[in-house]
Parts: sequence; structure tokens; C-alpha cells
Amino acid sequence: MKALFTYDYGIESMKKIEKLGYEVLIDSERTIENKEEYNDIDVLVCYNPFQNIDIHKLKQLKFIQLSSTGIDQIPKDINTEILIANNHGGYSIPIGEWVVSKILEIYKNSRYFYQIQEEKKWKLTTDVFELKDKKIAFLGTGTVASESAKRLQGFDMNIVGFSKSGREKEYFDEVYSIDYFEETISTFDVIVLTLPYTKETHHFFNERYLKSVKEGSILINVSRGKVLDENALLKNHERFLGIALDVFENEPLEQSNPIWNIPNLLISPHNSWISEMRNKRRFEKIYENLRRFINKEDILNKVNVKRGY
Repeated sequence: MKALFTYDYGIESMKKIEKLGYEVLIDSERTIENKEEYNDIDVLVCYNPFQNIDIHKLKQLKFIQLSSTGIDQIPKDINTEILIANNHGGYSIPIGEWVVSKILEIYKNSRYFYQIQEEKKWKLTTDVFELKDKKIAFLGTGTVASESAKRLQGFDMNIVGFSKSGREKEYFDEVYSIDYFEETISTFDVIVLTLPYTKETHHFFNERYLKSVKEGSILINVSRGKVLDENALLKNHERFLGIALDVFENEPLEQSNPIWNIPNLLISPHNSWISEMRNKRRFEKIYENLRRFINKEDILNKVNVKRGY
């Protein structure tokens, strides 16, 4: 079998793949293009080469292993017989830590202290808050929400999850159906968006919700930029004590975008998933699925392009 990688995980890692029985091809995702030698590959391991190559020419392609959690980069007209798996849970630990760090940054008013340090001023402020007894809502209870909730256990917060099923999950004090969120939105001190992006979740957190949040609450988005209506946020940002966004509708965020000017907003460039462990965890999932695929075992983290996750 032939496996095409659009990222080089190093000599030792690629040798492990070859030992499974694959002929390994490596190309750069940024410069990849259709070549005759790629037409008979069985497996594509990638993030998003689909703007550079015509996937329909890969006639023997049977399995795509994504390095990402999101799958919106996959062409919608892809052959439905091709197996697709994502990196579900692969980045959840650093993102969970990022969520905790942003809650702390906002409640502990870190921006103020960085400012006065720059100005060499010794000036006390009383605008700092505790996490204890605050009520936090996670919209979506997948691995990112679970890893965040796990890390918030020691802060004595009331942790509530909202999902399609409303099923109980570890690390959450309560879980409800997402349909119940609108009734309770004004009770939450912190709201974290961890929903997958689908047609149903496009601009899910819209102006109606933004106008209903508790005054002085916190909003965090680590899902996909299009889950949040950014135009509505521009009109309602003053309701929040602080906002932290790691994802945006259009990335990279253009310098002309007025969202840069929101004074109570912490911006990071889709960086929450990064840690020194990212390649190790990513390769472990890739290796396991390629082992399963060549041995005709069930693939982990299978996704459905039409469903969106």
C-alpha cells in the first residue's frame, strides 16, 4: 500500500509506518500538486492540501487521515466510499489549559498588570475576581470541553454542559440539551463555545444570545470562528467583562477588521492547540489508524463530511 504524507514526522516515525507495510511518500502541503505517482495512493495523511491537488484524480484513494479536528476543509463532493478520520481529542489538553488560562487572565485582570509594568507604575487595583462559585457553561461537551472542565475542578466552579443529547458526562456538574440553553443563558458567569462547525451551528451564538448574556460575564471561543456572529459581537461586546477568541470567521484576521479594536477582547491567532506534545500525540493517532487500516480493523475517529463531524 502507498501512503502520502503532507508533513514529515521524521525519519524514525516514517520508518515505523514503512514497517507496517506501507510505501511512504512525502510532499509539502504548501507546494503539493498532482503527480502521476500519486494517482495510485491508498492513504492520504494531511491537514488541507485540497486547494492544491485535485482529489478526484487519486483513483485508488481509500482513506484520508486528517491531522486536524475540524473537517470543513474536505471537499463536499468527495467520494463517500473514502474513509475519513480526524484527530479527535488530539489537541484537547492544550486547548483545555488555554481556556483555563483565559478565564484567569480576565478575572485576575492580567492586562492591567502588564500595562502598569510597562509604564513602571505601582498602582493597586480592586478589579480582580474569584473563580470560586462562578457558573460556567460549555456549549458542546466533546473532548475540548471535557479537558477544560477537568482542569477547572479545583476552582470550585459550577460546571454545566450543553449538548444535543443532554447526557451526563464526567467533570460536569450538570448536562442539559442545547435547546435549554436559551432559558438559562443569563445565569452564567462564563460561556465557552466548543461546538463543532456545521450548517446548524453557523452563527449559533448570535445577537439574540449576545443580548441575553449576564452583564459582566466572560465569553470564550475555541471551536470555529463561524460559530460566533462577529458582527453581532461588535455591537454587544460591552456586556462582557472580557472576551477571549482564538478562532475567527476569516483567518488570518485582517488588520482592517474592527474586531481588533474591541477593548475587552483577548485575541490569539488560532494558537490554543499548540504545545510541545502536538506532533507526538498526532503521530500516535496516525500510526494507530494506519495500523488498523492495513490490518482491516475498525478505524478510530471516523467522520462524516455531510454531517460535519
